[in-house]
Formats: sequence, C-alpha cells, structure tokens
Amino acid sequence: MRVLKYLLQKEFLQIFRNKGMLPIIFVMPIIQFCVLSFAATYDMKNTNLYVVDKDLSTHSRELISKFNGSPFFTVKEIGFSENEAEKELFRDNIDAILVFNEDFGKSVDLKAKASVQILVNAINASSAGLYNAYITSVIRDYNINVMSSMIEVSKDNSQNIVQATYSHQFNPEMKYIPYMLPGILVLLVTVVALFLSAMNVVREKEIGTIEQINVTPVRKSQFLMAKLIPFLVIGFFELGLGLLIAAFLFKVPFLGSVWLIYSVAFVYLGTILGFGLLISTQTDTQQQAMFIAWFFMVIFLLMSGLFTPIESMPEWGQKLNVINPIAYFIKIIRMIMLKGSGFSDILREFAILGLFAVSTIFFAVRMYRKVS
Repeated sequence: MRVLKYLLQKEFLQIFRNKGMLPIIFVMPIIQFCVLSFAATYDMKNTNLYVVDKDLSTHSRELISKFNGSPFFTVKEIGFSENEAEKELFRDNIDAILVFNEDFGKSVDLKAKASVQILVNAINASSAGLYNAYITSVIRDYNINVMSSMIEVSKDNSQNIVQATYSHQFNPEMKYIPYMLPGILVLLVTVVALFLSAMNVVREKEIGTIEQINVTPVRKSQFLMAKLIPFLVIGFFELGLGLLIAAFLFKVPFLGSVWLIYSVAFVYLGTILGFGLLISTQTDTQQQAMFIAWFFMVIFLLMSGLFTPIESMPEWGQKLNVINPIAYFIKIIRMIMLKGSGFSDILREFAILGLFAVSTIFFAVRMYRKVS
C-alpha cells in the first residue's frame, strides 16, 4: 500500500501539473454536456411548411390555422403554384408542402371524400418520417372535428360512447431532454476515461520514464493500478457534476438511487479504464493509442442506442452489441434516473459489466511487459 500511495501521488501531480490538460479534463466535458443536451434532440420544432391553397375556402383556412397554432410548424408562405413551392423545396428553404385542391371545401360541405396532398423533403429519412407523422396528426384531428360536427349523438345514447384516457409514464411531458441527457452524460464520461487512460502508459514510453519504472521493484499490478485510480476519481467527479447539472439546470427527474448509479459507474469505469490501459500497454505512441481508442469509441457509441434504437438495428448488429459496455450503462442509467429501477432490475446488465471490468483489467495487467 505504501508503494501504491507514492505512485498515486506521482500520478496526481502529473495530472494537475499539466495546465493544458486541466481544461480538457474538467471544463470541456461540462460545456459539451450543456450544449449537447439541448442540441441532440429528435423533437421537430419550427418545421417550415409551404401551403398551396387552390381552394381558398373556410375549410382550408381553418386547417391552415391549425398548423399556424401548432408549436411544431411555421407556415413560411401561402401560395397558389405547386411549381413555386417545389422550387423552395429544392432550395432547401422549406421542409414540406401542403396542397389543397380546388374542390377541397366543396367536398367537405357535401360530406364527400376530400383529399390533401403532402410533399415532404425526405433527404433525411428519419426527419421526413416525423414531418409526415406530425402533419397527418394535425389533419387527423381536424378530420375528427369535422366528422363529430356532422354526427348528432342523442342524449339517450351518450352513455355508450367510449372515452379513452392515457398517461405518459416516466416522462409525462414527453420531453426529449430527460431521455437524451443520461446517455450524453455516459458519452462524456466515457470519452474522458477512455482517451486519458489510453494515452497514459504510452506517454511514459514516449518521454522515456518507463524504463526507469521497469527496473524498480514496483510490481506491474501496482503500477497499472496507480494509472487507473486517478482517472476513476476524475470519472466519479464528472459524473457527479453532470448529475447535479441534470437535476438543477435541466430539471430532469431523478427517481432512483444515487448510490446505485455510482456502484454501477464504478464497475463501468473499471471496464473503460481497463480497456484504455490495455490499448496503452500495446501501443508505442500517443497518436497510435488515440486512433485505436477513437476507432472503438465510434463503433461502440453509434451502436449504443444513444441516437438510434438498438431494436431498429439489423439482427447481426444487435448480436454484436452484446459486447458493447456503453449500451449497457446507458440503459442502466436511464432506468435508474427515469424509472427508479432497483438493483434487481439491472442485475443482468450489472453482472455483464462486472465481467467486462474483470476481463479488461486482467488482460491489461497480463499484457503489460515489465523488464526487471
């Protein structure tokens, strides 16, 4: 323990002596966390809509007013030419076109079938699907209002009307920030832990101090443990700071146990730091370690379920995701924060992360070659 104590003192001195690294470790992740929590969202707001109204009836104006009153749409222009609207679509000035034919209002008055054409910019398929869903939702609500005004329900039959009530459990206001914020917090903690640990041992190789350490009686397990613990402490600090920002700045509901999150984070950071140390022991330059860490980071991140649902991936991708530690921790932290899940609810994912942590640290110690 005495040897480990002195090694830890050395590591902390090296970290805080490097004035250029301190902002990268402590300031940049917090700024990124605050910015990405607002920017990384699939909520579609201010969808630019071009309306081609060839009908000019009270019915078309009533439907247009519903789009104007929606927070999701901005009616950029109301015109009469589909060609002009398509030109704006090609210039990428609008996201969708809504076309009313000349007989729209007449068909509604005659209780006949009335049609509305929707043209959506589908370069981004995901956004196009949301645009179409929002537009059809507004039209469907309008259609229900029209139909209800045409149907007279007697008082005698009023008790037979079925009324459905619903509630959005765990996210009543249907906001995207509570869903994205825990995943972004996991992302930033992972980036700092993986990259710093991946470049730690290899930096000793580059500056030539690794040979001096190798000829000392210090065991390689002590040496690598001293390399791992400081970044574990930094990871805990950034996780705690991120949780405070989530609770007080973003007002994200916190239904679970903080101690359970830290218990899982301890195992998860052991996995990431062990993997980073394994990369560091097998590379010769910091640049090489950084590129290898970035290679795995991009794959694990894009397949973690942070931006796209894992269930939407092909079958081979879902099977490959079994070895993705980021996916497990994102799932766990969302369950604890938003659902209030307990240890029994996350036992499977916790056990898998524990297996990853033991494996990565074991191989990092085993693969490090110390010359006595």
